Amino acid sequence: MTALLPETRLAELDSFLLELNRAAAEAILPLFRGEHGLSNKYEIGFDPVTEADKGAERAIRELIAERYPDHGVIGEEYGEDRADSEFVWVLDPVDGTRAFIAGLPLWTTLIGLRFQGKPVLGSIGQSYLGEVYIGHAGGSRLVTAQGERPLRVRPCPRLTGAIIATTDPEACFSGAELGAWTQVRAAARLARLGCDAYAYAMVAAGTMDMVIEAGLKAWDIDAAIPVVAGAGGLTTDWRGEPVGPNGGQIVIAGDRACLDEALVALRRSAN
Repeated sequence: MTALLPETRLAELDSFLLELNRAAAEAILPLFRGEHGLSNKYEIGFDPVTEADKGAERAIRELIAERYPDHGVIGEEYGEDRADSEFVWVLDPVDGTRAFIAGLPLWTTLIGLRFQGKPVLGSIGQSYLGEVYIGHAGGSRLVTAQGERPLRVRPCPRLTGAIIATTDPEACFSGAELGAWTQVRAAARLARLGCDAYAYAMVAAGTMDMVIEAGLKAWDIDAAIPVVAGAGGLTTDWRGEPVGPNGGQIVIAGDRACLDEALVALRRSAN
């Protein structure tokens, strides 16, 4: 995935990605478990956004514009800017805003980089816990104040031994999708709900085995693809095909054999 990028260029962008995470953390952390300026994007229903979402994305965009003015940006809060550029950053400043406003440290900052339309570098940052999961096809690692360690998915050849996750099955899945999730959950050893993108990091870290989601946007998944790939895992749609540029129905898995078992059920409800 990073073969088209020289190693020196990749190392430069990797270092910059850590800078972006620090800038996002500075905007987010003062508002976590405090006055976060909650508002609702919808007139009917509830899609929360906070000043942390907006401030973090602004901070990230400002740094990108200053350092790489020719790069494009796709962000959840402020839309697209030069989305057809050779390099495009894909941003979700606070993925898991519901967890954020509930005071739960399961939200993350997702920052991905596309090169010629393909995700090549990404990070999943949980700044309250002081964690940045960062990766590309050459490898993934966890960066903390104590140092760095490599990430590696764990073997899990059977779904019956898997720990799986999704965010909110009743809210996120249609009737047919919910049926597919229920079938996979019935076969799995353990399921956890409400972890948002932090579950992606746990697959890369080898503590969980699979995440199943639907209705995702590009900013929900682009950052995770290189992190999971660099740790030896896979990200596909519900047909087992590569993820497209607009998100959709997604499966993240650490073990190909376990993924193949889950796809038997998921393909029946694939778009």
